Amino acid sequence: MGKHEWTSVPGEILRAGEGFRLRDVDPDGAPGFDGDKKHGEKHLAARREVLGDLQERLFAGSRVGDAPDAVLLVLQAMDTAGKGGILRHVVGGVDPQGVELAAFKAPTPEELAHDFLWRIERRLPQPGFIGVFDRSHYEDVLIGKVRALAESDEIERRYDAIVEFEKRVAASGIRIVKVMLHISREEQKDRLMERLDRPDKHWKYNPGDVDERMLWDDYMAAYQAVFERTSTPEAPWYVVPANRKWYARLAVQELLISALEDIDPQWPAADFDVEAEKKRLAAS
Repeated sequence: MGKHEWTSVPGEILRAGEGFRLRDVDPDGAPGFDGDKKHGEKHLAARREVLGDLQERLFAGSRVGDAPDAVLLVLQAMDTAGKGGILRHVVGGVDPQGVELAAFKAPTPEELAHDFLWRIERRLPQPGFIGVFDRSHYEDVLIGKVRALAESDEIERRYDAIVEFEKRVAASGIRIVKVMLHISREEQKDRLMERLDRPDKHWKYNPGDVDERMLWDDYMAAYQAVFERTSTPEAPWYVVPANRKWYARLAVQELLISALEDIDPQWPAADFDVEAEKKRLAAS
């Protein structure tokens, strides 16, 4: 590869495989990319066109043909890690008509009356779409574990249920890209303080975020358990250092491009006589 580009495949170096330890990941790092912020932003802009082209092909194939493929991006992170920036600068670079976003909040009474995966399955992307889960079913084994909202045996059941669920989803034609944006506790403190210092960001501030910070080590342990129990060949986890926003966006963009290239969507062939239609149009 040329200078100021990826020197390693993000899908390989960021994957939480066997023996992965979250504590070994440097949140300030930019693994696999040879360049700084300026080069990263330039590369992000250049690859946006590639992502957009692949997404349009995927969408077209499902609208005209019967291609079953879709992509699901699962975003998990501590607060302020940059999920919104991923949505704006990465997912926002493709045609919005081919994107389905689900932001899962605290479950409603109706949702609580069902198994925890019920509401998740209802929001899976249709064929041809890029689906994005801004938080997801993993809240049920993260907050659920840290805040003791469920018994330990129920948390264990949920790990196994998630693995089986994702295997079934992947078999249906949905490529699952699970990303944890990893920031440091110090970086989160700075970002929260910025929200307090700027009136235009007060609306983003939640006093409860400070309460969650007090449980930082517990959350990191919960994430480690998630990686160990649910990072599978069908749906691997990718841990993206996120103290540098530009790097996190670049890495997630590349993971999405890789998923789409794996699908290799093609422009659907016309189901009409192109030359005949040219003549009809010219004569109209």
